[in-house]
Amino acid sequence: MVECAKASDIAALTELRLAYLKEDHGTLSEDELEIIRRDLPDYFERNLNQNLFCYLVREQEEIAACAFLLVVEKPVSPSFITGKTGTVLNVYTRPAYRRRGYARQIMEKLLADAAAKNLSVVELKSTEDGYRLYQSVGFVEDVPAYHLMKFIVG
Repeated sequence: MVECAKASDIAALTELRLAYLKEDHGTLSEDELEIIRRDLPDYFERNLNQNLFCYLVREQEEIAACAFLLVVEKPVSPSFITGKTGTVLNVYTRPAYRRRGYARQIMEKLLADAAAKNLSVVELKSTEDGYRLYQSVGFVEDVPAYHLMKFIVG
């Protein structure tokens, strides 16, 4: 059964985020690990159930799978008519619990909540492994007329 994380889950959410990042990025440096472990719990304390919603499935008292929905309000436009958008982050299932449908259950609950929160759009970046799942719950490829760019500060 999918549930929303509580403040008492912050330590576990931090470890799940680290596990996700290690799988997604490969090895992390000791400096990166130290910064993430130091700063992430404070981020969760400030944002959990405010603009960051963490969905999880527990099995035998352990969090088996999770996903984050980051909600942002922007100036209204035709692309997001309510001004409220969501970004899905950190869809992760611990290796021992994979292939049990947990990510699908989480995504279905997350998307139902996105509709209840009156979000105009929910976006995500998909790996090849997650692509079919996201398509099956209704995500479509977005081919923007804009170029995705970033500026690294520092």
